[in-house]
Amino acid sequence: MGVHDRIKQLVGEDFTTLQNAKIILLGVGGVGSFCLDCLYRSGVKNITIVDFDTYDDSNQNRQMWSELHEGEVKVEALKKHYPELSIIKKRIDEQWILDFNFEPYDLVLDAIDDRNAKLALAQKCYKKLISSFGGAKRMDPTKVQVDDIWKSYGDKFGSKIRYELKKRGFQKKYKVVFSSEEANIKEKGSFMGVTATFGLIMCAEAMKKIRKKSC
Repeated sequence: MGVHDRIKQLVGEDFTTLQNAKIILLGVGGVGSFCLDCLYRSGVKNITIVDFDTYDDSNQNRQMWSELHEGEVKVEALKKHYPELSIIKKRIDEQWILDFNFEPYDLVLDAIDDRNAKLALAQKCYKKLISSFGGAKRMDPTKVQVDDIWKSYGDKFGSKIRYELKKRGFQKKYKVVFSSEEANIKEKGSFMGVTATFGLIMCAEAMKKIRKKSC
């Protein structure tokens, strides 16, 4: 069997649509790296990844390929495993979001932690945005789900995002991946079973949106 035969059996003619989709993924840590791997193995190859960070040993409990590339720039290391990627080594902050041209992309996937950048991204790209809230501090992957921003709950970071968006008069809908599980600790401890689930759900939602566009 060929590399993508199994996914082709599931999605049929939509596989060509997946191959032709143009996606930008912001952040390739514990959530973003699993989303990237899932998309790439499913035939989505036209992906631009954006991150500024380098791998260190604290990443190895939850980030794809991190144990092989300690000290290396993440986007450059990941291109070795996914050669068709386009990479941008940049710190993603509010100003970068405001300045960057997202127009060429079919989907914008947000796996970043910066609150102001997330808010700017929502206001600028809500029509084609899927955003991840916090996956840290939790142990139960069965509590991870996807819904529109205004139906999300159980996450203090998500609550702050909703509050700030309302304050700015933003009322549009876009999809978010979130956990309804209460945080277990105050520190930023993390379990790959949860963070990877965030990334895989983001991938599945992205594929769903891409396939819908072909209908």
